[in-house]
Amino acid sequence: MSERVLVVDDDRSMTEVLTEGLQKLGLNVESRHSGEAAFELLEREDFDVVVTDLSMRDGGGLQLCERVVANRPDVPVLVITAFGSLDTAIAAIRAGAYDFIPKPFDLDFLGIALRRALEHRALRAEVKRLHRELQSDPRGGELRGKSAAMQKLDELIARVCDTSSTVLITGESGTGKERVARALHRRSRRRAGPFVAVDCAALPDNLLESELFGYASGAFTDAKGSRKGLFLEASGGTLFLDEIGELPLSLQPKLLRALQERKIRPLGSNQEIPFDARILAATNRDLETAVEEGWFRRDLYYRIHVIHLEVPPLRARGSDVLLLAQHFIERFVSEMPGRAPAEISPQVAQRLLAYSWPGNVRELQNCIERALAVTRFEQITVEDLPEKIRRYESTPVVVESDDPAELLTLQEVERRYIRRVLERVGGGKTAAARILGLPRRSLYRKLKRHGIFEESDTGA
Repeated sequence: MSERVLVVDDDRSMTEVLTEGLQKLGLNVESRHSGEAAFELLEREDFDVVVTDLSMRDGGGLQLCERVVANRPDVPVLVITAFGSLDTAIAAIRAGAYDFIPKPFDLDFLGIALRRALEHRALRAEVKRLHRELQSDPRGGELRGKSAAMQKLDELIARVCDTSSTVLITGESGTGKERVARALHRRSRRRAGPFVAVDCAALPDNLLESELFGYASGAFTDAKGSRKGLFLEASGGTLFLDEIGELPLSLQPKLLRALQERKIRPLGSNQEIPFDARILAATNRDLETAVEEGWFRRDLYYRIHVIHLEVPPLRARGSDVLLLAQHFIERFVSEMPGRAPAEISPQVAQRLLAYSWPGNVRELQNCIERALAVTRFEQITVEDLPEKIRRYESTPVVVESDDPAELLTLQEVERRYIRRVLERVGGGKTAAARILGLPRRSLYRKLKRHGIFEESDTGA
């Protein structure tokens, strides 16, 4: 370990004991015997944490704590105090000290407290780094994320953005599939043309057909005039078919013909009209399973599945959670007149990183908006988070509770159960597929969809 610790105590024997003990924990330790000498050293050199006794003869312990908090807020201060000076320790905490250690204590206890303080500092530094990264993002953050999964997605988008091939974008609900579609459009040669989006699940069958393909005058009772439809409105640009897995079976042959022939026939018309739009489609459903079960056409599936982009779930994106949280903070603060800039505390960062985010980016966005609305401070605290995130722990697959906040989505139940089965069979996918009653290929699709990256199959 290379973390640097500054120990401050006017009792030289205690200083030696602390220095020797912390060095055994792998820490790089310097010591000083007065608050003034310690602060002079802090002005010249960088330390990761300060450990100071408050009850020093010159009274410099509390003063040192106050000066460090005021001048080096990035350096956490742990204060050591006898029980008789507990009030002084509380005063130091109120002044911004990270924690206090009551005497007597053992070095293992101090080591645990130091680790927490170091993690606190690291998280605080990460939040600041992500804030700077947001400010310098040259693309305006069209796809926010520096995780390996997002970098891979970003690179694939760069490779396929200028092709005319149909793209299928998959991922769980709330992962940002439309944002990926818009990124594809903005980076393509068609960026000057329109981006037209339609939610295939939001419209009744007959209305969806007329929206997509248009209609001729008199095609139905209320058709007083003609309408060209979204395929033609997207000419020169991109047509995004969101939730294509919900497309009615009755409409699928007509969509297939349009994609094959690059022509559409409006309702009530005998004329076929060519269109010039790139087609992007998205779904959170497993379309291969839908094909096998007969509610999605196989030929249509292969027509839209020319290029496949999978958006990773938020739980598979590591510290992207903090990057996105900071982005939402800045966005919502800008929309709140008179609202001071805000940031997340390291404790909040820990909770956000630990939570599984079954609702993905959309759930995180709602979480941050709520936290900003209820917080009384410039820094979001744990108390400002939704209760289910505050109380979140890794739980069994089945939650026996009457509290709706503790109930899980079906996707999360499936993800956790698959993980549990894999753990029980030592990662063997053949054995896991047999227990789950799935074809091996279907299990691999589910592993990919849920962001479960296991080691190579040991049970083949």
